[in-house]
Amino acid sequence: MFREMRRKNQEIPESECMQILESEKRGVLAVNGDQGYPYAVPMNFYYDLAEHKIYLHSAKAGHKLDAVQKQNKICFTVWEQGFRKPGDWAYYVRSVIIFGKIEILTDPELIREKVKLLGLKYYPSEQDVHRTMQKHLQNLELLAVQIESMTGKLVHEK
Repeated sequence: MFREMRRKNQEIPESECMQILESEKRGVLAVNGDQGYPYAVPMNFYYDLAEHKIYLHSAKAGHKLDAVQKQNKICFTVWEQGFRKPGDWAYYVRSVIIFGKIEILTDPELIREKVKLLGLKYYPSEQDVHRTMQKHLQNLELLAVQIESMTGKLVHEK
């Protein structure tokens, strides 16, 4: 159903893909936007390793939410800053591309649980997460991406 990577020699194992999803802070969510144009937006996210799902938050209205309500198929991309090997000027960069289906969650307890985990990835303390949730939880939607395909690769940018 999904294409295999063309350059197999650059493919990284699924375990490395999951490590990148756990450690990196931002990705780009691509949806089918207005008039069939792609709409890609940078997003903070939380990867739940046990569930193999990506969680994202959204405002209750806007281009992104309109798009996912019309079409639940998405692409999500994450990449690292990269590294250089000694004596080499060019970076090595690992990236992950996910295809999946996105849904807007409605279970209040699940939303609280996942928003807290998302917040803990970014905020300095649990108290900060709690304060922010009290202030903003009612104003957000929580989106879950069921991963259907995940590939990763390592490129040498030279």
